[in-house]
Amino acid sequence: MRLSATALLTLALALPAQAADPGPSGYASQGLCAGYPAIDLTVPAGWCAGLVADARDGLRMPRRLIEVTQNRFWIIDMGNWEPRRGRLLELRTDIAPGQPGRIAVLASGLDRPHGLVMGPDGQVYVGEAGTLWRTRPADLAQGPLQREVLKAGLPADGAHPLKELAFAPDGRLLVNLGSATDACRSDGPVQTQPVPCPELQGPQPRAAVYQARVGAAGLEGWAPLATGLRNSLGLAGTRAADGTVRLWQAENSVDYTDATLPAEELNELVPGASFGWPYCVSDARGRSVTTRGYEGRATCSEHRAPHAAWPAHAAPLQLLAVPATDAATPPDSPWHGRLLAVWHGYRDVGHRVTGWALGADGRPTGARQDLVAGWQAAPGVRPRGTPAGITLDHLNRLWIVEDRNRTVIVVAPRP
Repeated sequence: MRLSATALLTLALALPAQAADPGPSGYASQGLCAGYPAIDLTVPAGWCAGLVADARDGLRMPRRLIEVTQNRFWIIDMGNWEPRRGRLLELRTDIAPGQPGRIAVLASGLDRPHGLVMGPDGQVYVGEAGTLWRTRPADLAQGPLQREVLKAGLPADGAHPLKELAFAPDGRLLVNLGSATDACRSDGPVQTQPVPCPELQGPQPRAAVYQARVGAAGLEGWAPLATGLRNSLGLAGTRAADGTVRLWQAENSVDYTDATLPAEELNELVPGASFGWPYCVSDARGRSVTTRGYEGRATCSEHRAPHAAWPAHAAPLQLLAVPATDAATPPDSPWHGRLLAVWHGYRDVGHRVTGWALGADGRPTGARQDLVAGWQAAPGVRPRGTPAGITLDHLNRLWIVEDRNRTVIVVAPRP
């Protein structure tokens, strides 16, 4: 049977659209989201997810991103876990994919960079493994990036060298100094777990969150805020209705092979408090229990209990507080008045962006809501998700970077 050209066209339009073959990211696309290839993720009703950039744009291991001005995003790309492979990149969203200048290298040779945050002074703060510095987000046409070193000589060895950064609502800068070991165990043929753990001793203890003020001369009042925190890759601050500032830490807990132990933690930071590492961890119900190897040598009641227990191996990599007073997030926004957390973990409970409503007291409350999920691997559709960092832009869209999948994703209102 012979069909006319008109009939063939009609038949083609009646057939379901076929998803594009996955590129190096592993995501197949069908249609558009915010002008980018739409990908299959579970997002809030009325929203969609679009693939903005991937390895074809030169991404290697992106961990953080922020919007510095409209159409300009800065991205921390670690490169890998080897020293001096990191870069600071600029993504121009007003330049089409594949066009020159869409992603530019602002700085290279960075030492395992991770932290990236916009300060209250309008400058961008970067955390390398051993150094904190800031720079003004000037246009590239104005010349090369100018760095002002704020703190050098920070510990960059061991298991947890990455420096997470966050500014509290009162302007305090929070910095992670992660532990050098998993649970203060030696690596020798006979493992020992000393009490007290030497990592918690000395003038600059590790496994701690530090605070400082940023003044005209740099960092002022650099000191530990709280200790006993194994690796604080999620830090944030909230403000209660009465003006009280609360500080939050997402704890990557001690490594067990158990599927459900120990719990990851959300901790409310209190000056001078110890949260128990390496002697104590939390069970699935948030109760403080002795870490394996410290039985009979730890009193867990001496340490502050977590605000909430999160599933084991969720591997929280960022916290982002979105106050209800934020003019960029209208009340009907899925991010409005929430504490967001990036769960990177490789178990089924991981690879998602989740959130909790913030109460009038500035504390997260109620049931968890998975805001971006459905990241299970589906061959020919998507890879298993590896979200590492998030930010909101001036249009209230959520931007995500994945480190292992080497992507930038935007979650935007559905067209």
